[in-house]
Amino acid sequence: MFQMNRRRALQLMTTLGTAGLVAGCGSDDADSDAVPERNRIKIGLIAPENGAGKAVGQEITNGFELYLALNNQHLGGHPVTLEKRDEGETAKTGQAAVNDLLKQGVLALTGVANPAVISGIRDIVEQAKVPLVGSNASPVSLQSVVYIWRTSYVLDEPGRALAVYLKERMPTGSRITVIAPESSASLDVVQGFRQAFGNDDPRIADETIWTTAKTNPGDSDFAPHIRQAIDRDPDALVGHFAGPAAIQFIRQLRRNRPAYQGPLYAPGFLTEGNVLNEVRGVLLDGDDNLLPGSIHTVSNYSVDLNNSANRVFAAAYRKMYSSSPTTYAMASYDAAQVLDKALRIAGPNPSPQVLNLAIGKIGQIDSPRGVWQFNQPRTPQQKWYLRSVQLDGRLLSNVMINEVATLG
Repeated sequence: MFQMNRRRALQLMTTLGTAGLVAGCGSDDADSDAVPERNRIKIGLIAPENGAGKAVGQEITNGFELYLALNNQHLGGHPVTLEKRDEGETAKTGQAAVNDLLKQGVLALTGVANPAVISGIRDIVEQAKVPLVGSNASPVSLQSVVYIWRTSYVLDEPGRALAVYLKERMPTGSRITVIAPESSASLDVVQGFRQAFGNDDPRIADETIWTTAKTNPGDSDFAPHIRQAIDRDPDALVGHFAGPAAIQFIRQLRRNRPAYQGPLYAPGFLTEGNVLNEVRGVLLDGDDNLLPGSIHTVSNYSVDLNNSANRVFAAAYRKMYSSSPTTYAMASYDAAQVLDKALRIAGPNPSPQVLNLAIGKIGQIDSPRGVWQFNQPRTPQQKWYLRSVQLDGRLLSNVMINEVATLG
């Protein structure tokens, strides 16, 4: 995985300047006061390093390491040793990673991409009484926790945010077809969409089309399900795919032109990361014009949000990694900011339990996504945005259209 060396970090801080550091860290006046040098601490970061989740794991790692770089490798005045472990793809591999980090004496944990992993490590974290500030995985079933916090969202919320938008937009008599892989994450998203839209609303009366959940689907795996969806003559498709599955779904859907040239709506996972680069050939014509068939997504983050924290974060991320940040990187960056603020409150020699109590006292986070704060279930109360896939110069980008909801 990408390693940020000290020289590169110092170059980045010099480029952004002192004003950029304060804005990038989201500090208010009280937090900006210098904190005396404190004892070194260990933070454990869990993220997938191989397989289908590797790209998300890289973003999670990048976001956390960027915050450390902008703060001279310190959190709350403590120099930080970041212990990284591969979460793998199952609850068992995630458990092994957590147990190893706990043996290393970490003060807190962060990361976790896979919903199955965070569910599998729940009891270990709660029994160890070491706070986990998770930055991605957040299934609906993860409830009644004391030591697990999440800076992303609960997995039904992308579906709920999308429903808020479409319920007002789609006229009476229109027809929406939902298609998604049969996985626990998709079940959460689709349930959130249907509940927020209204389960008895005739516009979503069609049953969900469930595809087989595959981490690396083939180039025709979705074809029969897409034909089934098109045969229903929908006015709009709602899908939930991510990573390699998103790439294949978009490609295979576009093979069915002109049978379907309507809009595709989805949670932001559909077009995050390198997906748009991979599907460029099926979204543009020979003259690099967008073909009919718009793609809209909802997300808690858009790289073009116009606030000071995001301007610093996005510029620093591009400078460091030569790519644009995603919601995965942003949430991990915010996880580091949460720990920074909590460690300032916790004092010079905090235990994991004292740090956990301090996390509950941090208040608002000045984030690249906009200001947010933890709610009672230890997840963010935050804004959601509608984005549209558009050409930004010669690049395909998720362009923010408007705010659609505040959830959490």
